[in-house]
Formats: sequence, structure tokens, C-alpha cells
Amino acid sequence: MFIDSHCHLSDPKFAADYAEVLLRARQNDVGIVINIGSHLANSGEVLAQAEACDGMFATVGVHPHEASSWDDDTSDALRQLAQHPKVVGIGETGLDFHYDLSPRAQQERAFRQSICLARELQLPLVIHNREADALLLNVLRAEDASAVGGVVHCFTSDLETARAVLDLGFYIGFTGIITFPKSQDLREVVKFVPIERTLIETDAPYCAPVPHRGKRNEPAFVRHVAEKIAEVKGIAVTEVRETTTANARRLFRLGALP
Repeated sequence: MFIDSHCHLSDPKFAADYAEVLLRARQNDVGIVINIGSHLANSGEVLAQAEACDGMFATVGVHPHEASSWDDDTSDALRQLAQHPKVVGIGETGLDFHYDLSPRAQQERAFRQSICLARELQLPLVIHNREADALLLNVLRAEDASAVGGVVHCFTSDLETARAVLDLGFYIGFTGIITFPKSQDLREVVKFVPIERTLIETDAPYCAPVPHRGKRNEPAFVRHVAEKIAEVKGIAVTEVRETTTANARRLFRLGALP
């Protein structure tokens, strides 16, 4: 089976056909999805969805877009949510210097405190990074993020940043962006990253792969990411499926393969 290691099923775009989305995922051999929290209230929502659904797990965190909402009580609130057995990570956290929807200093503060919380709880990090490579790596090193590890999801940075992320012990997650015609540089990164350190994801409802580009993404489409990785690396799709599933199980401590 496939694991969609990063999706946002609490997004309003899924409200009208949520049950059908889950059914299509199962029909396309997606046995597990990791539903990602992006702010405090949303983290409670994704956890409730995971609690109600076999094969769904959740992370809790504050996305860099929402970092201005971080206050002195946020860590305590996330800590309480993270006690639930279906919470398998801290995030989505990180830095986004493309949109700058929260001031950069607040993004960095929330990111550092999220890493501290992950270390305290011994949970892996789910990291967002856009146009902030240098500071991302500096913060990961300064805050000893390697103690818990995690994944830099929806990776779109260059090969040298990929190398540094791998050196810190993190996994790298790829989305449907790798299927876009103009993503040749990113496909070179796909080729470089060992399959044993690769995760596949949709980031649904965003980043829909070819042949669904421009439409709402959903977990059923994660197989297209696996197929492109197999093509780029010259290996079988079954190897991509089996290895990335084992990787996600290991990172998020989801137990042994069936």
C-alpha cells in the first residue's frame, strides 16, 4: 500500500465529498494518510478526523503563515493535543519567505519553539520551507532538531540544500510538483535523494500532479508521485511504494509492515 505522508483533509475544499475522497484513497491502495495541522484550532480538527478514521493519523502545529498567532499558551495547547495516540508529529512548522504572511521574526520564533516541543515530546517534525534555506538549516542545527528528525515536506529547494537536510538526518518529501514539465531541476534532486530517505505526499488539496494539475488534489493521486519517482530513478513502482511506506512507518512510528 501507499502512504500519503502529508495532506490537509480539514480543508473546506473537501467538505462536500469527504467520504468519497477517503473511499477513492482506499480504492487506489492508499492505506494510511497523515493529516497535517496548520494552526491551533485546525490541529484539533485534524485530530478529530484522525480519531474517527482508521488509517488516518494527525500532526499538530502552527504553519509559518499562521506564526503571528503563536503566543505564550500555544506550546501548552499543542502539548495537550499531542498526548493523543493518533498524533504522530509536530508541524506543519517552518519558514516561508515567499509569501511572508507572518513577519519573519515571528516565523522563526514559532519554528524554534516547535522544535523544542518536538524534542520534549520525542515526536518528529513536519517542516515547511520556502525560500528560506539558509535560516532553515541554521535553526535546525542550533535547536538540535536532529535529536528527533522529521521531514522537509514538499521539497522544492536545490541539491545542496537537500544534501544538508539529509546530513541532519531528515527525510525529504516530494509532491506532484515533481511531475510538472518545468521541474527538471527538482527531478535531479529526486534522483539524488536515496529512496530510503524519501517520502511521497500529496499536500492535498494543493500541488495536484500531472495528469490532474490545476484540479483539487487528493490522497488517491499520491501514486502519480510514486510513478514519477520510479521513472526518474529507473526503479519499479513497487520498490518506491514499499520503501516509502516503510520510511513513513519508521518516521511516524506507525508499527511494522502488515
